[in-house]
Amino acid sequence: MSRDDRSRPVIAVSSGEPAGVGPELCAVLLGEDWGADLVLVGDRFLLERAAGHALPGDAVLHVPLAAAAIPGRLDTANARYVLAMLDAAIDECRSGRFDALVTAPVHKGVINDAGIPFTGHTEYLAQRCGTPQPVMLLAGGGLRVALATTHLPLKDVSAALTVDRLVAVTRVLDADLRAKFGIERPRVLVCGLNPHAGEGGHLGREEIEVIAPAIGRLRSEGLDLTGPVPADTVFLPARLADHDAVLAMYHDQGLPVLKHASFGHAVNVTLGLPIVRTSVDHGTALELAGTGRADPGSLRAALALAVEMCETRRR
Repeated sequence: MSRDDRSRPVIAVSSGEPAGVGPELCAVLLGEDWGADLVLVGDRFLLERAAGHALPGDAVLHVPLAAAAIPGRLDTANARYVLAMLDAAIDECRSGRFDALVTAPVHKGVINDAGIPFTGHTEYLAQRCGTPQPVMLLAGGGLRVALATTHLPLKDVSAALTVDRLVAVTRVLDADLRAKFGIERPRVLVCGLNPHAGEGGHLGREEIEVIAPAIGRLRSEGLDLTGPVPADTVFLPARLADHDAVLAMYHDQGLPVLKHASFGHAVNVTLGLPIVRTSVDHGTALELAGTGRADPGSLRAALALAVEMCETRRR
């Protein structure tokens, strides 16, 4: 059945690192009504152990573990299992079987320790989908914050910021705010890089030489942008009230504010993909795995937003 013929979206939920909290958080979701049909992706026996009971056959896309999973204990033997699980979910999203993908957290370190280069979900999904410019956006607490650069050392951020990169990132942000969030004319606040947005060049020239020229080019295309705005005032309520999203220049410029406003219920969204993908705002929480004390709030928020984005795309 095609996406257009279904009365309810079908959402894939990948269960993440098998030694972390992902499997038990995913199992919680199946007992709740989301206005969508859920399919958990991962080892069926692991998911049934986490749920404490057998799961319906159509509720799981089975990807077998390579080795038995012990809560809280990472095992490099299962690194390829984690990627195989993602591959299966991505392929079925692209085939049309699933309308969206929600991802529980993976552990980057154990995947790299297994000899597999891996920088994160965002980059991996972009590579598998052939997407040249993925954009990370977090939503929560009434905020949407996108990132011009993601997982880079701070010393490398300035060199990574070019006019072409900012233009490409902002085009993706604008397009997906329209297509996936249903915002007819997105209004975006663009942060400066330096304190006081460079203070006229006295505290850095990136605003003059890179950010302002990128904004100028995009405004000529019809995008509604404000900036460069000093990062220490960009989150003032009066500014936010008139805008739909903030574009931060680097990871820790924008995300601490959003996570302060919504930690535990924020959602990570990958823009620029041919599929809808949302995720939690937290890690694998190995210390909580198997205890039953992990908070499913962020995964619930990620699923709710995925359902909402699917409905927006169908309209």
